[in-house]
Amino acid sequence: MTDPADPRLTDFVGLRDAQLRRSTDRFIAEGLKIIERSFAAGCTPRSLLLQPRWLDGVLPLLAGSPEVPVYVGTEKMIEQVSGFHVHRGALGSFDRPAEASWDDLLAARRLIVCQDTVDHANLGAIIRLAAGLGWDGLVVSPGSADPLYRRAIKASMGASLELPWLRMAGEGDLERLRAAGFTVAASTISPRAVSIDDYQPPGKLALLLGAEGDGLSADWLAEADVHLTIPMTDRVDSLNVATAAAILAHALR
Repeated sequence: MTDPADPRLTDFVGLRDAQLRRSTDRFIAEGLKIIERSFAAGCTPRSLLLQPRWLDGVLPLLAGSPEVPVYVGTEKMIEQVSGFHVHRGALGSFDRPAEASWDDLLAARRLIVCQDTVDHANLGAIIRLAAGLGWDGLVVSPGSADPLYRRAIKASMGASLELPWLRMAGEGDLERLRAAGFTVAASTISPRAVSIDDYQPPGKLALLLGAEGDGLSADWLAEADVHLTIPMTDRVDSLNVATAAAILAHALR
């Protein structure tokens, strides 16, 4: 491919645009490893765009698959199309898989629930640690980032294609968790919260994580059954949400 305006490359155009961050029909896998994990997760490929050096690596993935367009171009051309520096030199466009159902998630034992986590790298890291520490799924608020945006998938190392997740319709869904037998636990830096060192996790637990900076809203804190905190010094006010999630998810797993 030599023309960045070629209509066959439409799936890859302007990937930094905000309106494409919640595409309803596709997601973008960045890098050969994430492309491999997208195939392994059973996602349906639409097309691939890559530098020539990655061609041999993707050919085995296409064996036995329906015909998938593979477009090859220079690094400069790919950057012109996508609007950003493609560090790994390979992009894949895949049909967007369906979200998990409430029935599936409510049958689980350990869920992470994110309120307005807008940073894609943080959300991807949370998904990766949830999968790695044996949590069963993720629920995100309407204002949270998209777990299938390319940066979130990349930060999760493809785990967002494997870990069941869904987006809430509204705050009333917290009551849905409680009705299914979950204890709803809010993470907070409040000195009145229970230390995770002193807390015995119940059989079913939904861990609430707040937005970067502001933490959980007053409404969500009021909805929680218990407030939990990480013992720490007074040298910093708080921890990055993904770092806090890792500590909490490990202690409560």
